[in-house]
Amino acid sequence: MADISRRLERAEKFLQKGRQDAALEEFLAAVNEDPGNDRVRQTAADLCLALGHGSEAANHLSTLFDHQAGAGDIAKAVANYKKLTRAGRPSIDQVFKYGQLLEGSNRAESLNTYRSALQGFETQGRKQEALAVVRRIIALDPSEENYKRQGELAAQMGDGKTAAISFLQVGRSTATSGDNPLPWYQRAHQMDSRNADVALAYGQALHAAGELQQAIMVLEPFATADRPRVEDRDAYAKALIAARRLVEAEPFVWELFVLDPRDSGEVGKLIAALLDDDHQAYALELTQKLQAHQTKAGKQREFVALMKDVTDQHRSGIDLLEHMVGVYNTSNREADYCSTLLKLFELYYANGNFLKAADCLDRAAEVDAYEPGHQRRLEMLRGKIDSSHYNAIAGRFSSVWRTEEPETDMPESPEGEPTVLEDLMLQAEIFLQYSMRAKALERLERIHKLFPHEEDKSEKLRGLFLSAGFTPHYKPEAPKPAKAAPVPAPAPVHLPEHDSTVDNFARVTEITRNIYRQGSVKGVLFTSVNEIGRHWGASRCLAGLCTPGKPPSASMEYVSPGTKPCDIMAQVKLVMTLVDLAAVHGPVKILNVPKAQELEPIREHIQDFDIESILAVPLMDGEECAGVLVLEQCGTSRNWRPTDEVVLKTISDQMILAVNNARLRSLVKTLAVTDERSGLLKRSSYLDVLMSEVKRCQEQKSTCSVMLMHFGKTSSLVKEYGEPVVDSIIQQLGQVINGHIRQNDVAIRYDLTTIALLLADTPDKNASFVVDKLRKVVATVHPPGKVTPLPLTVGIAEAVMQPNFDSVDIVCELINRAESALELAKAEGVNTVKALAPAAIDAAAVSA
Repeated sequence: MADISRRLERAEKFLQKGRQDAALEEFLAAVNEDPGNDRVRQTAADLCLALGHGSEAANHLSTLFDHQAGAGDIAKAVANYKKLTRAGRPSIDQVFKYGQLLEGSNRAESLNTYRSALQGFETQGRKQEALAVVRRIIALDPSEENYKRQGELAAQMGDGKTAAISFLQVGRSTATSGDNPLPWYQRAHQMDSRNADVALAYGQALHAAGELQQAIMVLEPFATADRPRVEDRDAYAKALIAARRLVEAEPFVWELFVLDPRDSGEVGKLIAALLDDDHQAYALELTQKLQAHQTKAGKQREFVALMKDVTDQHRSGIDLLEHMVGVYNTSNREADYCSTLLKLFELYYANGNFLKAADCLDRAAEVDAYEPGHQRRLEMLRGKIDSSHYNAIAGRFSSVWRTEEPETDMPESPEGEPTVLEDLMLQAEIFLQYSMRAKALERLERIHKLFPHEEDKSEKLRGLFLSAGFTPHYKPEAPKPAKAAPVPAPAPVHLPEHDSTVDNFARVTEITRNIYRQGSVKGVLFTSVNEIGRHWGASRCLAGLCTPGKPPSASMEYVSPGTKPCDIMAQVKLVMTLVDLAAVHGPVKILNVPKAQELEPIREHIQDFDIESILAVPLMDGEECAGVLVLEQCGTSRNWRPTDEVVLKTISDQMILAVNNARLRSLVKTLAVTDERSGLLKRSSYLDVLMSEVKRCQEQKSTCSVMLMHFGKTSSLVKEYGEPVVDSIIQQLGQVINGHIRQNDVAIRYDLTTIALLLADTPDKNASFVVDKLRKVVATVHPPGKVTPLPLTVGIAEAVMQPNFDSVDIVCELINRAESALELAKAEGVNTVKALAPAAIDAAAVSA
């Protein structure tokens, strides 16, 4: 240590004599003798920089940076890193470390530093370190692109868990923007199938895409685990219900209801679905379980109301209706009790159980003998039950109407055929009324066999045949000349499923309305291809905006469930080719794509996508072709109808109008807040910009500053040059300033000679450095006939980011303090910078 002290004394003497080289030798020798003495090394490094020994200075500064960064001495480490960048080139590890040191003080610069480190690590093939950098970047900027990069990098390294989390975030971001997140969720699930959040998102996306069996397979392990999450069981239950696996869904729906019994609607929907799928026994069991639960909870009234809606809107079996009769009787709901008994009467009668039917009518008449239709129901039972029983029921109506033996003008045949025919027709009618088509067809088949050609005579029977979709078939009979020619039977009526022409034209209005709701070109294309693709039942629907001979500026594709999506290159090639064809020939129909000569140049791009038929309609903007709308059918050929062309042409005209409107709205929005000559935001945007930035700072616990830059003296400039010339000068200054500020900073035209600058993530001390930088760049703008720039006076105020302050109050205080700072700077003279602290008016003034 004594030798080092003597060396330092000699070095100091050499410095006093101006012998810097000799002093440097002594300092370097001292460093060699005591490598851990950072103070001496710092002096040696600074002296090396002063003497231009860049390489040696870089070595010492690099060592100092490593020591100080490791010791947590951030201020010294940052200062030496900046010196190191001037003397040499820091290592990639040092760049990464520097970014970490800046996270707390300058997030924007830290982010840029991380990006440089990431590029360096990737160049060196150091994937582990690159992944660590991406994690740091995401902590500062959790954007979709950054998550993509992290996911791809983690996937390359075999880090499935990190990759899965990253792709999950990308999928969520994609879904928020309105795009299809399914491919990203699928990749996340492939990376880590054990991640519950990934499986949930993937399963729900599969459900939304109609891939129900795959969704069930993905969700099942988590929904059936020992301690499953509520959201997993809920998603699994909904997928099972959508796949009509209702019996399997019942335990999950019930458990979710027990966990949150405030709403029994989901249980009611499941009971309704069980009834629709004819799971009558399971529906009754679940109804009884729900009744016991709701009765215990004191919610009997809600249960009765729910079940009334279910049984009124869905076909219910005999057992469930019998149970509901008891429920209504206990609840003293006489009207519902009677109506349910009458439903049971019709079902029992249709099934041939006339004793049960008579009992239901008897019980209903006991409560309300005035119900319309009782006389008809009693007549239906005549001859079907014991006469004493029949008379007992009729006795209930004696005070209402006199029961008489009905007279009939048509005598019964000995075989009693009219009675049998009418009974079968009545039973078929009841079954159709309760949506029991299979049983109705059984009755109609019996009528067809027992009473051939009866539909020729009975209009009511023909109506039943049509309602049930039953067409009678007869063997051809040889004509009998001895008899008169029979009346020919009417030809079977084949009702189409729907009039597609009318339906297509009716859908134009709905599709157009949805298209015009979109606020962007991307939204118009996305809505168009999805609406059109689903309505036409196409395998794919593709829309692209481009002129003939040029690639599309925007494109969007709809892909039906189970169809392979086209890659980007195939979409581009197909759009460009079809635009060229449609611009010349109008709508293009290609019924056999594999053999189409016009598609031969792009065959290699589309041959893997199983396209069989294409209908392409040009998007015409006046007389010019601005794009194309394409319907694709895969797997089988499709003969496109002329109606399809007409309707698609109508929709395509509306699409191009919607696209132009979206572009116009975007342009108007841009021009409304920005001066096109200077690029400065207008004063009307000042408050909105400040509010937005302050809210961001509150969320991210950052800060911002406002800088008011006043050029010259307004009255003198206007008097000397005139307002138009002054305005032109400020516009030039605005262009220069906009070209030299960061992307996150915002420049605003404050008044005739003042520009406001909002500096994101910048305290007032750092804002002073910005003033020095801008003073140099604006010096290039001179007034007419002058060689000197306009004087610049600046007022600075940093926002007071207190968590208990409202953002509106912060903005108001910031505006007032910035104006006060500018007034103080003006009072002290031109070329003055004044930073006004929030609590007191004791800021430092810097005179130029």
